[in-house]
Amino acid sequence: MILLLDIDGVMVPQKSWKQPEILEDGFPAFSHFAVEALNGLIDSDTKIFITSSHKSSYRPHEWQAIFKTRGIKHCSIYRLPENTNNTSRKEEILNWFEFQNIIESYLILDDDTSLQGLPKNLKDNLIQTSPMIGLRNSDLPQILF
Repeated sequence: MILLLDIDGVMVPQKSWKQPEILEDGFPAFSHFAVEALNGLIDSDTKIFITSSHKSSYRPHEWQAIFKTRGIKHCSIYRLPENTNNTSRKEEILNWFEFQNIIESYLILDDDTSLQGLPKNLKDNLIQTSPMIGLRNSDLPQILF
């Protein structure tokens, strides 16, 4: 399976009244609810593609360490290309899919409301989280594989 994964608002809830806890590696802690839900989705064949605005701040092996420190099961981690044109997340994901030959199942995990404008075939694989809550197990049953 392929997971296109945002961080802020998915793995790290965005509460305007509270700064997230920063761990020793300088990156925010993930919500334990999000870790549990994500671990329920991944297996050793899962490929995570970071879509977050943070994606270019770390190389894939650094993301691997960040995820391991936060209790995420081992899987392959990649990044979408850097968004040098400052396109919306929707356009960024559409552009990525245009140049991929995806034959396996995939999910898009994101809180960005622009993704509501995705074509139906992509939107059917979207789990849109509430940014102040982040990913929870209760978000998962809405997707049909």
